[in-house]
Amino acid sequence: VRDLSAVVTGLLLAFNLPASVPYWIPVIGAFFAIVVVKQLYGGIGKNFLNPALAGRVFLFIAFSDKMGPLAYTAPLSQPSLPLWGAVDAVSQATPLAYLSKGVLPSTEFTLREMFLGLKPGSLGEVSAVILLLAGLYLVVRRVISPRIPLLFIGTVAVFSFAFPQGGASGLDWMLYQVLSGGLLLGAIFMATDYTTCPVTVRGQVLFAVGCGLLTVFMRTFGSYPEGVSFAILIMNACVWLFEKAGKPRRFGTGLGKTGGESHE
Repeated sequence: VRDLSAVVTGLLLAFNLPASVPYWIPVIGAFFAIVVVKQLYGGIGKNFLNPALAGRVFLFIAFSDKMGPLAYTAPLSQPSLPLWGAVDAVSQATPLAYLSKGVLPSTEFTLREMFLGLKPGSLGEVSAVILLLAGLYLVVRRVISPRIPLLFIGTVAVFSFAFPQGGASGLDWMLYQVLSGGLLLGAIFMATDYTTCPVTVRGQVLFAVGCGLLTVFMRTFGSYPEGVSFAILIMNACVWLFEKAGKPRRFGTGLGKTGGESHE
């Protein structure tokens, strides 16, 4: 509590939730993130999954009716958010709901609106400009390395540009994919978590590219429009493998050896 790591987890969990969820939803999600994902594995620094993302996925599975497509409110609709009851707000399909069907949402949302955040979505994922500025701030302050975010977003951009759908141009399809959903939020704030990402350069490259590939695959072929959360959690579980593959060879030892055996 005193190092504020739980506060950071709570904020990141809130950023991953729709504004329309009842207040008891993030309480349950925070309990799962802190107690189950973090504390039961030994506390801070010992969890192998990102706590906020694990809490979000748990809530999505347990309360899919409150986390589904109809949970997202239209921008500037000024919803009424009671403590326990149903939310009185205008719901609207997210851009990813269109993209998952192979339809470019250009008639509903312009690229300018996508960039500024005038679109439905989770609390912390809608405004691309704010996320990019926050990411730049973290890089300048050397809180995070730009390697994972750039490779993660770049992988999604390259494959989206190469395989557009719905008759859209590669550039338009790529821009809408990058600016939609939780890609920027996940790449900047979730995939760069110190505890759950690799520390070796080669491991970080494999991790970030894997996150990007899984995101594109799930968005294209999955039944759920978004794939960022699942992609990062799956890659979290593979960090040990990426670290093993990225471990530098020690001088004087055989490939894959870490001991001091001599080889002729």
